[in-house]
Amino acid sequence: MSETDSDNSNNVSVVVTVGDVKVQFSGSAESVMNSVINFLSKQVPAMDLAKKISLNYTAPELVETYSHLIRMTPEGPRVIPDSDIVRLSDKDMVALQLVASKIAKDLGRAQDDAMQVSEIHASTALNPKSISSRISEMAKTGHVARDEKEPGKYRITTAGIHWLNSTIAKKFKAG
Repeated sequence: MSETDSDNSNNVSVVVTVGDVKVQFSGSAESVMNSVINFLSKQVPAMDLAKKISLNYTAPELVETYSHLIRMTPEGPRVIPDSDIVRLSDKDMVALQLVASKIAKDLGRAQDDAMQVSEIHASTALNPKSISSRISEMAKTGHVARDEKEPGKYRITTAGIHWLNSTIAKKFKAG
């Protein structure tokens, strides 16, 4: 490995071919991903249409959205609001803790994004019965999913993140 290879260990290189057009993108994973998406959305009109109805949240988007509410601590991801101006419900806290867990996994800080009620309790200090009730409500609406391998664990769904985004946005707009 040459000296320049070790300096560029975090760089990604991607070659994309669409019809007769062939392009290469190199750089950080995020910049390459953005370049590829921009290129494809310009080259393939159907992809642009699909992008309009796609719903997916990347770790950078979640960090940007929730950086005022979530922190990565040595003890693990935690809900730690910047201020006490807005009152968060138990349901908000459970959803935020599950989003924090998802972010931690997506950033390589945790092996799993699913959490047990006891882990959510340890992270949030909410009453375990309240956590169980909120998770049950959220599972019925599709905002939380039970882990298939470990039924006692739960993770936030894409629909759950979408719901949380609108809920939090309303609270901060009002507050």
